[in-house]
Amino acid sequence: MSWGTELWDQFDNLEKHTQWGIDTLEKCIKFVKERTEIELSYAKQLRNLSKKYQPKKNSKEEEEYKYTSCKAFISTLNEMNDYAGQHEVISENMASQIIVDLARYVQELKQERKSNFHDGRKAQQHIETCWKQLESSKRRFERDCKEADRAQQYFEKMDADINVTKADVEKARQQAQIRHQMAEDSKADYSSILQKFNHEQHEYYHTHIPNIFQKIQEMEERRIVRIGESMKTYAEVDRQVIPIIGKCLDGIVKAAESIDQKNDSQLVIEAYKSGFEPPGDIEFEDYTQPMKRTVSDNSLSNSRGEGKPDLKFGGKSKGKLWPFIKKNKLSLKLGATPEDFSNLPPEQRRKKLQQKVDELNKEIQKEMDQRDAITKMKDVYLKNPQMGDPASLDHKLAEVSQNIEKLRLETQKFEAWLAEVEGRLPARSEQARRQSGLYDSQNPPTVNNCAQDRESSPDGSYTEEQSQESEVKVLATDFDDEFDDEEPLPAIGTCKALYTFEGQNEGTISVAEGETLYVIEEDKGDGWTRIRRNEDEEGYVPTSYVEVCLDKNAKGAKTYI
Repeated sequence: MSWGTELWDQFDNLEKHTQWGIDTLEKCIKFVKERTEIELSYAKQLRNLSKKYQPKKNSKEEEEYKYTSCKAFISTLNEMNDYAGQHEVISENMASQIIVDLARYVQELKQERKSNFHDGRKAQQHIETCWKQLESSKRRFERDCKEADRAQQYFEKMDADINVTKADVEKARQQAQIRHQMAEDSKADYSSILQKFNHEQHEYYHTHIPNIFQKIQEMEERRIVRIGESMKTYAEVDRQVIPIIGKCLDGIVKAAESIDQKNDSQLVIEAYKSGFEPPGDIEFEDYTQPMKRTVSDNSLSNSRGEGKPDLKFGGKSKGKLWPFIKKNKLSLKLGATPEDFSNLPPEQRRKKLQQKVDELNKEIQKEMDQRDAITKMKDVYLKNPQMGDPASLDHKLAEVSQNIEKLRLETQKFEAWLAEVEGRLPARSEQARRQSGLYDSQNPPTVNNCAQDRESSPDGSYTEEQSQESEVKVLATDFDDEFDDEEPLPAIGTCKALYTFEGQNEGTISVAEGETLYVIEEDKGDGWTRIRRNEDEEGYVPTSYVEVCLDKNAKGAKTYI
């Protein structure tokens, strides 16, 4: 089966068919290109969808994603993001393995087709030229034969006419001979051209055209094979990502199976547990007794404002009806949150304080790492002065040390509040008061933080009763006065301030760099040393800010720092 033998006379139709084949190939390229655009668009839409439903950072919505169901949803969003990435891979592979390859092949195919049909037209033009030469030789031979016949007839006529001179007859005879010779020459030329044409025609139809058509057939068959290979590649590109897409779907299933409803229920308890005990029974009030009725501190009139309970410091209120009290919106309207989170129920307050302590510890570690880095750099400068001036890092080192001390003070303050909530410290000590400094100066210290001494609203917030606040203030004042009446401690040594310290918190004292003061209480492990400037000025300073020299003869003196 060969186009050269079967379609030897269908040159024009083959030209149209091969052009149609190239158009079909370009149509396939266009189809794959549009498919890649669809895949990219789909991947982009999936990514945008996943991003749209991702929790925003530092938002309330992000806190809600601690539940296993929400974590599974986040995992699903992440898997969908990976799923979208596989569609991008499909688009990239189709573009590189099909579109680019076929586009290059189409250009080669067009060039090859052009070359083959150029050779075919050239062969056609050659055979047409040979045919024209044959026709011309044939017409000339025919014309010369007719001229020779006419010349012979004229000679015979002149030879039979007695009235014609002998010279005219001789002239007619010579003319006939010339014409006959010309006819013989034309006959020989025609015969030669005819033989040549037949040879060229045989070569054209049995050699040239079959060879050219065979090349065209092979070209067309390669095009058909290439389309098949591209279709296989088209399917394989999709098949290659199926395992990864399957893993994405398996990840979604695994995330769904990781949902733990019991764990989520426990998280709800931890998020909203107030730490209060349920209200006790309401005591019976006997109005039949002939005596003056008094209002009990656990009657409904307490919640309605008809009377106030008799509070005792450190005591326990009986049968609070806080679940039934109308929601107090005052704290919401004010919009201010105390530094010690005292507006929260005990359990929630404990969580907030623990979270704050953890954050401060992270900041301290960060500052310590920075200090270590600066110290190492200073050591390098000391060993290699050409690299830098070691003294230029002293200010930065001192600044970092101050930041560490401030963060430690802040941490100790929140740890003290946390200890109170957890019951480790029943009341604030002088050290806790000193550490809490700024907050204590703005808010009167509360001695008892028990849940029974507070009144909570249904939404979890609660407020101190006015009478209790008054009594606490009085007792706290008495405690401070009692503390102030103590005899002043004797000096156990001296110290020299290495840095300037601004004592802004309660219990601290400001010192200037190079100042010499008396030490009345050494560092007990909390990072503070108690010093005195004169009889009226004493307080605490960070131990790292002073150089202490204890008197060996003094009681409690241990070492030189």
